[in-house]
Amino acid sequence: MSLVLVSIGSNIERDHHVRVCLDALEATFGELTLSSVYESEPVGFVDGRNFYNLVAGFHSDWSVGELQAWCKQVEFANGRLEGSPKFSPRTLDIDILTVGELTGEIDGVLLPREEVDRNAFVLLPLAEAFAEQRHPVRGVDYASLWQSFVEHGHAESQPLWPVEFSWRCRRISRTGVAP
Repeated sequence: MSLVLVSIGSNIERDHHVRVCLDALEATFGELTLSSVYESEPVGFVDGRNFYNLVAGFHSDWSVGELQAWCKQVEFANGRLEGSPKFSPRTLDIDILTVGELTGEIDGVLLPREEVDRNAFVLLPLAEAFAEQRHPVRGVDYASLWQSFVEHGHAESQPLWPVEFSWRCRRISRTGVAP
């Protein structure tokens, strides 16, 4: 069983779609480790609707291809349009970040996902929920990668803030927590 880390994002009916995604993940893979939910401005998008983003981790023995097909099926079942432009609003975006220590292109998926250490909306949730987990290529833990990101001024250009968010009577995140 490998630890699978996925990024979840939504900027259309955000609360609803994040909860639906978490329900589907738990029903399929069991216990989840979750970061807080963060609101962020869209990166590269013309439409200015802000996103909710978080990271979820779970254990699975599925292949990368099976995981990717499952993610796409859940996205499409929740209103994501196949073939929609890359930087367009979306009901749900589920991206595989890492699968254990796998690296390289596997089943058409590049692992680890490139934006793991480039985008605050991925790296901060990873640093929060998986602080001691190491990036499979860089060999540096996510807490240290986030610290370096902040020290180099990248966090200032990609603001995000925690939002009040509960799922299944469990508080996932709260406001007033400084990234």
